[in-house]
Amino acid sequence: MLRFGMLVYVNGKFVPKEEALVSVFDHGYLYGDGIYETLRAYNGKIFLLSKHLARLKLSAEAIGLNLPLTLDKIGDALREALTVNKLREAYMRIQVSRGTGDIGLDPALCPAPSMVIITKPFKDYPEDLYAKGVEVSIVNTRRNHPASLSPSIKSTNFLNNILAKIESLKAGSYEGILLNWEGYVAEGTISNIFHVKKGVLYTPDLKTGILEGVTRDLVMHLARKERIPVKEAQIKPRELADADECFLTNTTVEVLPVTRIDGKDVGAGTPGAITARLMAAYRDEVTKHV
Repeated sequence: MLRFGMLVYVNGKFVPKEEALVSVFDHGYLYGDGIYETLRAYNGKIFLLSKHLARLKLSAEAIGLNLPLTLDKIGDALREALTVNKLREAYMRIQVSRGTGDIGLDPALCPAPSMVIITKPFKDYPEDLYAKGVEVSIVNTRRNHPASLSPSIKSTNFLNNILAKIESLKAGSYEGILLNWEGYVAEGTISNIFHVKKGVLYTPDLKTGILEGVTRDLVMHLARKERIPVKEAQIKPRELADADECFLTNTTVEVLPVTRIDGKDVGAGTPGAITARLMAAYRDEVTKHV
């Protein structure tokens, strides 16, 4: 734990978390007008930092938001956040909002963006989750149509995901899986989803309207290195239900087995062999880079 208290980066300064404040007129608060990235540090090094920063830049460009610093300087600020908080294993979140301005939707009302970095100790997930797997539910909330809001934007406006999460919590599931506007499997509230059928690894393609996950991309790369066939496709819910194996990916959980979907076992009801191989390959990759 941080015995001396967490320090949060707010617009160029590190301040105690109790003093880490932004205005109620910040358009991130008023309208969810902002972007973010979640990162994980292992042994004092931020994993896949350049890929996360590249996606932050793409999100910013997609909403016409000028980042307050260059990507190199943002990387420096993230590393400094680890240093000042004296952390080696950490969860990190960087958020950039449109900034403070008068009430109204015009971005020109905000002369400068706000940038916040939250860094806290990373507590490992219970090993039981990986040994036994988790249950997910397919929820009724549909993923936003990409013509309404591009899935490539990692936006702080998260109401779509929150509604899906509420459904999954009511169902007693670890994660909720959203379908897209056509009824194809899209993604989880905070994760990408994969399944295995007859030795082939499947995941929803980008045309389904999903965020291109950094961890998702790495897992597909590792699968190909392991000579596991990979297919990005439009996946029907029944294909997920009939899978031999299933797992979730994101920055913090890495590769997390799914052993039940909507109350029914996936395959044998235990984490599968390909899932185990990819869990091991991911952790090996972390070791190489940190």
